[in-house]
Amino acid sequence: MKKTAISVFAFIILASCVSKKKYVALEQEKGEVVSELTKTKVEKEELEAKFAKIEARVSDYNAKINSLVADNEGLQIENDSKLDISPDGTVASKLTKQQMRNTLTKVDSYKLSQAKTLKDSMNLAVEYSLNRVIDTSSLNEDEDISVNINETVVMISISDKMLFNTGSYRLSNKANGILQKLADVINSEPSIDVMVEGHTDARSISTAKVSDNWDLSVLRATSVVRKLQNSFGVAPEKLIASGRSSYQPLTDNDSREGRSKNRRTRIILLPNIDKFFALMASN
Repeated sequence: MKKTAISVFAFIILASCVSKKKYVALEQEKGEVVSELTKTKVEKEELEAKFAKIEARVSDYNAKINSLVADNEGLQIENDSKLDISPDGTVASKLTKQQMRNTLTKVDSYKLSQAKTLKDSMNLAVEYSLNRVIDTSSLNEDEDISVNINETVVMISISDKMLFNTGSYRLSNKANGILQKLADVINSEPSIDVMVEGHTDARSISTAKVSDNWDLSVLRATSVVRKLQNSFGVAPEKLIASGRSSYQPLTDNDSREGRSKNRRTRIILLPNIDKFFALMASN
């Protein structure tokens, strides 16, 4: 019995020693795990800091790239808009030349073969585009109205009897119909400016309100411009009023018929070339 009790006590002591060793080992292992975890946490924080720096550098580089791209686009636009003077004296931007070349692909090949200079080519391109977008056929009512395309302009000549009473700069009632049609033509093309020229015959005039033919020609042009603006909605910034007096006659002033032809109002449609070709390209 005594021997058995000693054996049990020895087993308990031995078991206690084994458990303590395991405990110490587990504590040591725990310490190593905690140390490794701390090390991993520190490395993670360092990596996060490095990644944040890399992200900042990438954002900075992207901003610089976007800035360079914007600068390059700005320089390209500026270069395309820069005006060049050709040997024949024609002024046009690089963009206008490109748009003009696109238009010329649609022009009659024979006409195109006759174009020797940039000015010739530009005239062909403008004529083609004007014929396409502006329907002036409604203005060809009779011999008192004529429409011609000459180089880069459309010229509409209207006899004074269609617009004015003899010796007067006040518009007659019958002027409304033709000026309405004219306004429709002008308003159909936003890129066009309009010059209104008054022309007289060579007979002198002097009244309380009109000093001479210069005065009459300018007053008639101004009357037409005001009517186009106030009654038919033509933008005033597109309009130019001018007078030629009797110094650009169509024929001699020796006959009644000749004087009648020379008394006229000429409407000149002047396309802004850059805006005109840009508009044609968008259609």
